[in-house]
Amino acid sequence: MKFDERLDSILARQSELSDLLSGQREMSSDELVRLSREYAELKPVVGAIEALRDAKAEAADLAGMIADPETDSEMRQLAEEEFSILKDSVPALDDQLKILLLPKDEADEKSAILEIRAGTGGEEAALFAANLMRMYQRYAEDKKWRATVMSMSETGLGGVKEAVIEIGGRGVFARLKYESGVHRVQRVPETEAGGRIHTSAATVAVLPEAEEVDLVIHDKDLRIDVYRASGPGGQSVNTTDSAVRITHLPTGLVVTQQDEKSQHKNRAKALKVLRARLYDHERQQRDAERAETRRGQVGSGDRSQRIRTYNYPQGRVTDHRINLTLHKLDKILSGEALDEIVDALLNDEQTQRLAQAN
Repeated sequence: MKFDERLDSILARQSELSDLLSGQREMSSDELVRLSREYAELKPVVGAIEALRDAKAEAADLAGMIADPETDSEMRQLAEEEFSILKDSVPALDDQLKILLLPKDEADEKSAILEIRAGTGGEEAALFAANLMRMYQRYAEDKKWRATVMSMSETGLGGVKEAVIEIGGRGVFARLKYESGVHRVQRVPETEAGGRIHTSAATVAVLPEAEEVDLVIHDKDLRIDVYRASGPGGQSVNTTDSAVRITHLPTGLVVTQQDEKSQHKNRAKALKVLRARLYDHERQQRDAERAETRRGQVGSGDRSQRIRTYNYPQGRVTDHRINLTLHKLDKILSGEALDEIVDALLNDEQTQRLAQAN
């Protein structure tokens, strides 16, 4: 299908949806939700099509006015100025439309589950993991998303060995998926008497939160063990067997949950995390044939890839995937300037995908 024919079909589909949603025929609530969602998704695309076509039509009218020998000099000068502006804007409008038409990640609109783990560096790595956890919580707060700590294992000095956070809201995964990978920090630890700069790391995994309709988990595929929850040093923090360990037998994935006093709540939380991990596992498998292409792209989701360095002495943050350095360490760690990195990563991926599509 030619490009203009594809655009015509999109406009025709939006018109059809508009008629359907105007109440011309009865439909189920599920169908109404599905069609309403499709209509909403088409709306920005239709706007971009109309803007591009309007600009092209206006440019053609101006070109005709400029070429007409009967056009007086003052009108021709105005037409030439407007034509020059439109001539520059048409390619940008064309690119904007093509970006909107690129295939979308089916998980982009979903909420996300963040898993943060301290890596190499001992207590300093755990303290850095705590810094990252607070950064994402503040970022979520600024975005009016819901951030809920599902589980957390702390150290005695305020560090975090491991934390799992559920971040709810529309389009959360689309922006946070670029955070998957190894985050490295360079700073002088508070416990370092000699003032030497240490390097440590934490790993972040961002999983799209899967609904039950996205993934069916069969009871026969699960082994569920319950045991008594324990705190730091192994001391018992509960007098009942409320902690839950769920093993997904086909894949060997294991999820444990002990933060809640209720076994039922721990089981529900563990299943939510397991579903997200399995959904992410399926997505990775589906994308396997594109592995070579994705490996060189932003947002490949490779957890072993070093993606970013936070250098405290220089007050800078460098994202290695796009060679972006910002001297805004405090604002990034407060979540305030994290969007600058996310927007740059989004733009870079869109540019690469657009180049491949052309």
